[in-house]
Amino acid sequence: MSIDAATVRKVARLARIAEPEERLEPLARELSGILNWIEQLNEVDTQGVEPMTSAVHTPLPMRKDVVTEGGDPARVLANAPKTVSNFFVVPKVVE
Repeated sequence: MSIDAATVRKVARLARIAEPEERLEPLARELSGILNWIEQLNEVDTQGVEPMTSAVHTPLPMRKDVVTEGGDPARVLANAPKTVSNFFVVPKVVE
C-alpha cells in the first residue's frame, strides 16, 4: 500500500497535527514503508503457533488465596490528609 503526500496532509489535518509542507513527502515514504512491512507480516504462516507475551516462558508466581483480617485502618489512614469513616477523602475531579 502506498501513501501519498495528499493522504498525509488529510490525516494530519484530521488529527490536528501541524506538519510543514516540506515534511509531507518524507512522512508519506515513511508511512508507506511501515504499511509494506505490515503487509509482509500478514504473509507469515502462524498456524499452530501459540500466542505469547514474552520471548522467555516465565510462569507467574502464585500466592495462596486466603481471607485475612485486612490491614489496621488506623495505620493505613494515618498519613491520609483527610478521612471519613475509615475511607480516604479525595477531591472531586469530574464536574
